[in-house]
Amino acid sequence: MMRALIVNDDGIDSPGLAALAQAAADAGLEVVIAAPAEEHSGASASIIATQGAAVTAAGGKGTVRSERREVVGLDAEAHAVHAAPALIVLLALHGSFGPAPDVVLSGINRGANVGTAILHSGTVGAALTAGQGGVRALAASLDVGLADDVEHHWATAAEVVARALPTLLASPAGTVHNLNVPNVESAEGVELVEAPLAPFGIVQTTMTEVDGDDVRLSIRQHSAADAPGTDMERLASGRATVTAVDWGA
Repeated sequence: MMRALIVNDDGIDSPGLAALAQAAADAGLEVVIAAPAEEHSGASASIIATQGAAVTAAGGKGTVRSERREVVGLDAEAHAVHAAPALIVLLALHGSFGPAPDVVLSGINRGANVGTAILHSGTVGAALTAGQGGVRALAASLDVGLADDVEHHWATAAEVVARALPTLLASPAGTVHNLNVPNVESAEGVELVEAPLAPFGIVQTTMTEVDGDDVRLSIRQHSAADAPGTDMERLASGRATVTAVDWGA
């Protein structure tokens, strides 16, 4: 049985994490959950600890604190770790949560991760860290905004993850896939397509202005029409997108 590490950047209590872990278990994977004790959105592949010190200097030593937790509805080992997602993956690869994983599944993130802006995502950063360590990985995201009054269809994303898993598991070691799923009520009829990354993210910094000690940023929000044929455009059309990410191997 292949062992899957389930991680995210939204934190141990995220319903997306539970949905992803259940999808992995239903696929026959042995599941271990290790996720940040606190949200680490936008952490990219940062290696930091929120309490205790990560190893950041040559010859340095640090301590990363974690606690055993239960995830409602799941019979799986779970750890709340006071660290960023990428550091959690590194710890897992070195046996901190039992045998090293055969695959890392990161997400399901609250909000899409599309275009080259995935560089800044903690969800994707965890997957890229796994890929660099020679482990297959999937970063999964649900295309929903941050508004609290929007229903989050985690089950839809989990069903699409289940479709995407066989291709990932049959890929060479170190393969990293980035998956985005539209926030719709049912996965039935949702097409899963390959798509290249858009050359930008949903938002893009277009200008900085220095005012004394302050720096002001101007942000431009892109529409799907700005990037035809890419993950951004295909996701906006209601299709789930998967992209093989070249992490520089």
